[in-house]
Amino acid sequence: MKAIAQDRYGDAGVLQFCDLEKPVPGDGDLLLRVHAAGVDPGVWHLMTGLPYLVRVMGFGFAAPKVRVRGLDVAGTVEAVGKGVTHFKVGDAVYGTCDGSFAEYACSKPARLAPKPTNLSFEQAAAVPTSGGTALIALRDTGKVQPGQKVLVIGAAGGVGSYAVQVAKAFGAVVTAVCSTSKAELVREIGADDVIDYTRSDFTDGTCRFDLIVDTAGRRPLGQLRRALTDRGKLIIVGGEGGGRWLGGFQRQIFAPLRSAFGKQKLHALMYVEHQENLLALKQLIEARKVTPIIDKTYPLSQAADAITYLEQGHARGKIVLTVA
Repeated sequence: MKAIAQDRYGDAGVLQFCDLEKPVPGDGDLLLRVHAAGVDPGVWHLMTGLPYLVRVMGFGFAAPKVRVRGLDVAGTVEAVGKGVTHFKVGDAVYGTCDGSFAEYACSKPARLAPKPTNLSFEQAAAVPTSGGTALIALRDTGKVQPGQKVLVIGAAGGVGSYAVQVAKAFGAVVTAVCSTSKAELVREIGADDVIDYTRSDFTDGTCRFDLIVDTAGRRPLGQLRRALTDRGKLIIVGGEGGGRWLGGFQRQIFAPLRSAFGKQKLHALMYVEHQENLLALKQLIEARKVTPIIDKTYPLSQAADAITYLEQGHARGKIVLTVA
């Protein structure tokens, strides 16, 4: 089968479009025929091995433990291992697996759910990690309530575009932060108000929010707290800058510590794969309350170009690889 693999950390040049043996599902596994795969920042981190915190967390110190890149997947069940009862051959599914940048990949049933009926495979592949992160941030960590004022920073990005829509689905009043060129997009997906960060400082204390979802910013925690109500919540998703060791994740490390000394609550969020989240997203998508926003699609052979485009930081929504 064709796949995107790497044997060492580095820039996009380390990726190889090569032939590998088709995986065989073990007990409790599903073999998927991959139709599309989502591209998210985690792919870049595992490609480069940066920040070094990624290696310390167990993804491979000298080289990636999982040779084939990719996490988000949409496809059809090709074969089922012993003990699998909830899926059958031919089922259209979406979710996550190790090594989705390939024609075939294995996954566990708990990491998959039936594909939303109103989505193509390309659209479905754009949902799992980014959509799931937004859902957890707002529903579970933020516990957003109808009428609350929510600020989404990076609202036109992968997680941000879902956060705007999920917040609106839960009845929040949403203000989106993005650049001038992306303002129209975030309004189209439901933002009640838009702040152009190139023209306005939304942390000057003029407007205060019950909940802020920061989807990979650089702003210091103290600065963001000025935009929170006295009992507001800040949820940090990802990070940028910060050097080769922490790579911006220092804000996630210190956020819970800052919460211990005030009424405002600061949370660090890491996405946890769970079938329940996929089923909840499926329900929102089929109810037309959430729609994946795809900027560009690339063929599997151009995965390096897709990751390079993602790294540049200009994507509107998600980037997807088409496989078959």
